[in-house]
Amino acid sequence: MRRMLITTGATLAGVTLLLAAKPHRAAVVATPPPAPGGGPATRAAGPADGAFRGDSVDTKYGPVQVEITMSGGRLAAVRVLESPSESGRDREIAAMALPRLTREALAAGSARIDAVSGASYTSEGYITSLQSALDRAHG
Repeated sequence: MRRMLITTGATLAGVTLLLAAKPHRAAVVATPPPAPGGGPATRAAGPADGAFRGDSVDTKYGPVQVEITMSGGRLAAVRVLESPSESGRDREIAAMALPRLTREALAAGSARIDAVSGASYTSEGYITSLQSALDRAHG
C-alpha cells in the first residue's frame, strides 16, 4: 500500500511537471507606435533581402555551412553548402538530420530550433552557421 502511494505521488508530480512545461513560441515583434505629431513612425531597418552565406563550422565529423535566402524580411530558404561526408555513416546522418533542421528553421524563421537526436554535432554546426547567416542579413 505504501509503495503504491509513493508511486502514484511520483507519477502525479511527473505529469504536473510535464503539463507545466511551456512550448516553444516564435518571437512576437511589436509594431512601433506612431511618431509624435501624427506622422508615420520611423522604422528600424529590418533584414535585407537576398542570399547570405553562414560561417563554415567545423564539427567533430566535418564542416557544416548553410546559405539562407531572405525575402520580405523573412527567412525564405536554407541551402546546405557543406555537411559531414567523410564516411557513409556521416552521409547517412546528414541525409536524415539536415532536411529536418531546414524544415524547423523555416517554420521558426530563426535559428532557435532543436537539435536532431543522433546528430548533435551536425545540428550544432547547422544552427551556428544558420545564426551567422541571419546575423549577416540583419546587417
